[in-house]
Amino acid sequence: MRHFDQLADGVRQELFHHAPAAFERDSERSVLAHALGATLYVPATRDDLASTVRRRAAHGARSMVIDLEDAIADPAVEAAVSSTGAVLSELGQDPPDSLVFVRVRTAAQIRELMLALGPGQRIVSGFVLPKFSTKTGEEYLQAVTEIDARSAHPVYAMPVLETREVLYRETREAELVGIRELLDRYRSHVLTVRIGATDLCGLFGIRRDRDLSIYDVGVAADLITQVVNQLGRTDGTGFAITGPVWEYFANHERILRPQLRQTPFVERHADELRQALMSRDLDGLMREIILDRANGLTGKSVIHPSHIAPVHALAVVPHEEYLDALDIVEPDSAHGGVRASGYRNKMNEMRPHRNWAERTLLRARVFGAAAAGISHIDILTAVQQSELRAAG
Repeated sequence: MRHFDQLADGVRQELFHHAPAAFERDSERSVLAHALGATLYVPATRDDLASTVRRRAAHGARSMVIDLEDAIADPAVEAAVSSTGAVLSELGQDPPDSLVFVRVRTAAQIRELMLALGPGQRIVSGFVLPKFSTKTGEEYLQAVTEIDARSAHPVYAMPVLETREVLYRETREAELVGIRELLDRYRSHVLTVRIGATDLCGLFGIRRDRDLSIYDVGVAADLITQVVNQLGRTDGTGFAITGPVWEYFANHERILRPQLRQTPFVERHADELRQALMSRDLDGLMREIILDRANGLTGKSVIHPSHIAPVHALAVVPHEEYLDALDIVEPDSAHGGVRASGYRNKMNEMRPHRNWAERTLLRARVFGAAAAGISHIDILTAVQQSELRAAG
């Protein structure tokens, strides 16, 4: 599977200086963690679940979660587990070009589901572990490890941090240290750490508005900072951390100014694209994606197909950043020093910027690096046109 495969070959050649590389379920863990991109959550109770997964994969979703937790009412869980087993078995006959995960409710449900799946096991890349804590985490990770030992392909855990112990200040530090030590023992089985912003904000009766990002909500932003500090280190002890979900996908009356500048869209004759993005509140999503990356997060949880293209377009490494990253990791830069960037507009410091450069090149490996003069607006336009052709 590969990002932007829904685009025609000629279009990809025009857009990319370095094209996205293919990856598969057996790719190395660090590659898969960055390749997830926009992880689309789909309720397990959908009648057309199998066709939905195939359709979304055909339109660019490279990671999806079949949700058996918050998206399912309690009385419907048993039926949802049964239908999920049938759907995964069906998908296993002809796997879609997407990594498929299941969000469970308990560790016991992991074992029950895998026993019920039969041949459908071959398509499951892992499990999303909600309400992950020092109390529940060991049992969750043990269950994933057992399943992985019996699988022909790697099976990963994606723990979600969303409990009061990790949010409340008086328990946070001890809880995060305990989670870090626990995850370290199961490092090879942990793909990413996810942040359950909706549940966390709910503990304070908060729901962020469309005009605001999660970084405008103080208690949530404070936690994200601490999670990155404890779990996102680049010294070999950290993990990839995923950006929290964006909840909105339809227009509303605006109080604050739209968050997409008009000029770049006008220059590319893409004002209609700008209007379309704002009409679905995607300008707020795009701002939050940029803030996610600035704060050390990778990819994003999404609940609507319209969110996938902005997440992926903004994951493409700009041409300027790609050249800077290549310059910084050159063998002769290992001794340190500083020199002007290829664009002659900044200084690249070889030691301080090296971790950034390595992460940037890993992102470029799976999402590509844009050609000179190509922006995320051009990539979004190409994806939109591809979707219109497919629909028409």
